[in-house]
Amino acid sequence: MKVGIVGSGKIGGLVGRLLARAGHAVVFSSRHPQSLAELVEQAGPNASAGTIEEAIVSAEVVLISIPYAAVQTLGRDYKTQLASKIVIETGNPYPERDGAIGTEVRASGLGTGIWSARWLPEVRLVRGFNSVWDKTLEREAHRSGPRIGIPLAADDAQAMEVAARLVLDCGFDPVIVGPLARAKDFDVGTRVYDSNLSGPDVRKVLGIHEPKWGQI
Repeated sequence: MKVGIVGSGKIGGLVGRLLARAGHAVVFSSRHPQSLAELVEQAGPNASAGTIEEAIVSAEVVLISIPYAAVQTLGRDYKTQLASKIVIETGNPYPERDGAIGTEVRASGLGTGIWSARWLPEVRLVRGFNSVWDKTLEREAHRSGPRIGIPLAADDAQAMEVAARLVLDCGFDPVIVGPLARAKDFDVGTRVYDSNLSGPDVRKVLGIHEPKWGQI
């Protein structure tokens, strides 16, 4: 699958590397693509670098991993290119970094799924890869035994399935939480956020009864 990474930092860079090593064609993006040469080399022959627009246009799936306050601007500036794409959005609102937007999102009680959908209105949105520390993801990918759980929320069933398969390819356990409104169940401050729980334990905490992906 062709995956474009917008925001090639801690989460975007790591997930992109894992996907490239799993055989997906990954385009890391930056306003200065030449700065991504080391990341591309680490990811291997399935990875390349391009501009943000190139990464989006070439992709079947776009992973957006940027500061949460910047999601609204990205959605506006690349509305046409993002339209109808499956988009996995990973950001978290931190008022100390994101300012008034972070404060408003957190205070609203609506959860990030609702806000991200407002800012990315024409995409097939999935919330995910926001609840586990990047160092944990790097260390625990493809571990034996119960794998790290990655909660996912989406209103589009096919987009959810695609995202879940990508989570599996990265070496984690996709936890299907429900529609975008339930993204608040794994937002900052929840019991599963930054908990490093396994998939079965995330399901237990969130009261989810569903078979593990790969055993359906």
